[in-house]
Amino acid sequence: MIGLLILSATEAPFTPKTPLVFCPYNGRACCDSNQDLGLQKVFQAMNISDPACASLLKSILCAKCDQFSAELFKIELETRTVPVLCTVSSSSTLSKGAANEFCAKVWDTCQNVSILNSPFVPSLRGRATIPVSSSTSSKLIDLWQSKSGFCEAFGGSSDDGVVCFDGNSASLHNTETPRPPNGICLEQIANGSFLDMAAHPDGSNHVFLGSQQGKIWLATVPEGGSGEKMVIDESNPFVDLTDIVRFNTELGLMSIAFHPNFARNGRFFVSYNCDRLKWSGCSGKCSCNTDVSCDPSKLHPRKGALPCQYHSVISEFTANGTAAEPSLATRGNPSEVRRIFTMGLAYTNANGGQILFGPDGYLYFMTGDGEDENDTYNLAQNKKSLLGKILRFDIDNLPSAAEISNSDLWGNYSIPRDNPHSNDKELLPEIWASGFRNPWRCSFDSERPSYFFCADSGEDQYEEVNIVTKGGNYGWPFYEGTSPFHTLHSSGGNASMGFMNLIFPVMGYDHSLVNTNEGSSSVAGGFVYRSKIDPCLYGRYLFSDLYGFAIWAGTENPENSRNFTTAKLSFSCARNSPIQCSSEGSSQINLGYVFSMGTDNRKDVFLLTSKGVLRIVRPSRCNYTCSKEDLTAYQNPQRGPSPSTGSGLRNPQELLLLFSCILLLLILPCEIY
Repeated sequence: MIGLLILSATEAPFTPKTPLVFCPYNGRACCDSNQDLGLQKVFQAMNISDPACASLLKSILCAKCDQFSAELFKIELETRTVPVLCTVSSSSTLSKGAANEFCAKVWDTCQNVSILNSPFVPSLRGRATIPVSSSTSSKLIDLWQSKSGFCEAFGGSSDDGVVCFDGNSASLHNTETPRPPNGICLEQIANGSFLDMAAHPDGSNHVFLGSQQGKIWLATVPEGGSGEKMVIDESNPFVDLTDIVRFNTELGLMSIAFHPNFARNGRFFVSYNCDRLKWSGCSGKCSCNTDVSCDPSKLHPRKGALPCQYHSVISEFTANGTAAEPSLATRGNPSEVRRIFTMGLAYTNANGGQILFGPDGYLYFMTGDGEDENDTYNLAQNKKSLLGKILRFDIDNLPSAAEISNSDLWGNYSIPRDNPHSNDKELLPEIWASGFRNPWRCSFDSERPSYFFCADSGEDQYEEVNIVTKGGNYGWPFYEGTSPFHTLHSSGGNASMGFMNLIFPVMGYDHSLVNTNEGSSSVAGGFVYRSKIDPCLYGRYLFSDLYGFAIWAGTENPENSRNFTTAKLSFSCARNSPIQCSSEGSSQINLGYVFSMGTDNRKDVFLLTSKGVLRIVRPSRCNYTCSKEDLTAYQNPQRGPSPSTGSGLRNPQELLLLFSCILLLLILPCEIY
């Protein structure tokens, strides 16, 4: 039986307290000194006699410590015994051109060298382990027979959209800072105030829109530039939950999430708040409890509400039975199928509430610290509290009632086996990441699923955007942004946790730089722009502020470095917007409050505001210049109503084109007919 050294490629990068000795990584890494020592023992057990091959194998083993090991080992799609070895061409942008054929170099150097417990054994490929302490010796030539077969199994190219290992670090060499876009062009396609948006999982042009009051609508998104409005029948919601949703400034229907297989199973989920004094179904364990050294009886009522009178709830609903198949359903069943999660709230502010399915199929839930002021009980750092955290649930493998009771779960879900609690038994198993004040809108990059962006609303000074990783600690309340918070001495919780391996934001803005008239700020997280509509925004992370005075674009440089620069972009209303944008003066749009952003199946980005729904459109429609925009593809930007409405041709150019076509048909030889 082969012994296995289990090393995670998914830990959040940090600065080791003790410098690594075996693996030459300085600064942030994904290994501590104990893991570094473990890798050294693995290497020694391989007993490689050839120095050149030994040097290559050492670098491959140490790739586990690289701060980009999540990408190198492709953790979201496939866990591997070795990183993706570069097999790219000389035109690649990787930093070491001579090492671009690193996979071939490994083969050429090591093919005839005996390696005890080789990590290249075919049967071990796809497992997140490295074999140790076995007497089995093998050569690459015996395992794979050819270089092409070996590199097909273990190689990859950055040209294919992967990060690959070239024997050094996984960074790229292009350090020229890209110029920010000239501006963002918007068109308004709907009125109404919505808090959340989800693309229909069937891939169509339908989306779901949720209001804070408790209603969800199924809407149809028109083609960009068509001049048409979003089709929403406000008198006929997809589902109406206003009877059970508690709505006020901080509470309500917070988020909607549709199962990735909704088109077949009809399952969808709603995150909302309820009032236990008005609905008997609103009951559950209080977030202020003895586990976190908090006594609800000692808390003062706030804004007329008793401690834990209000709850955060995730409920499952279904569209099954409302249509021939769920993908065709225009109504959902308002009766709860099951209660996924319930937690009583000590106070009514900073509650988070977003839910979304990750690329791994698990359900993520963002919770705020729920504190009255400054995280008095240190709940965002407390390992026994679910507040100020990102939680991760398995809702496809549901536990029995006995399992829920025995595991002390907060509802109907299972714990994913790779949640971080496996490394810390004191940590509640639901927790994926910690140290948040009030995460408001998170999203996965659709092209790089290991990039999980979460905006976190600050308290006094700073609004931040983080890239969240498994087990990461994002500092609140010990830090707000990169600055120590002014109340460092909290009264409760495990304070020592807060000073270990904190991860600082990759983007953000200071309150002094924004709308001082409002006297406050609150970040609204967005998306990495992946639509083809505005190529100058492509690949940039967009985010805004609740007060609607700014939209920022974050640009990563070098690529895959997690180093971002931000630019505050101007924004204008497109010519011939289907609905006239509300404006302040001649050019400035009045967005009102920006509650959230959303995307559809085309990956277009939308702003959900108090003024309505706005969509990002082609920059030329606002006279913004983008050298990458293909203007020849849009000869007639504003097409107006479709022919089916009875409208005829709309301009002289179309009449001339039609006349030319008719004339051409008249003079061409009859053989073409």
